Amino acid sequence: MKGFEDLNVWIKSKQLAVEIYRAFQNNLDYTFKNQICRASLSIPSNIAEGYERNTPKEFIRFLNIAKGSCGELRTQLYIAKDLEYLNPRIADEFLAETRSIAAMLSGLIKTTTNKID
Repeated sequence: MKGFEDLNVWIKSKQLAVEIYRAFQNNLDYTFKNQICRASLSIPSNIAEGYERNTPKEFIRFLNIAKGSCGELRTQLYIAKDLEYLNPRIADEFLAETRSIAAMLSGLIKTTTNKID
């Protein structure tokens, strides 16, 4: 592996952040828009930051932060769906993607933990 850019979970979470930004670009609820975009951006950013720290313990710590941001994003997506800020089909696709990313993060945390134990 050359860098965090090669991690499938980083690729998927970066793409989700781009899609979230696009989906909310015309939303006039600026507070909500800012919060949901920041949560989506936090996932790939924390994966990258942890990877670049070059220690397994730090990587795990930042993967856990990314996983927390994934839960935050999922919560905000449920609220966006209820407020009808998103088409229900698109909201469900985003929700499924957050579940997939969270599972990938859990797997990477476990694999990395097993390497240092």
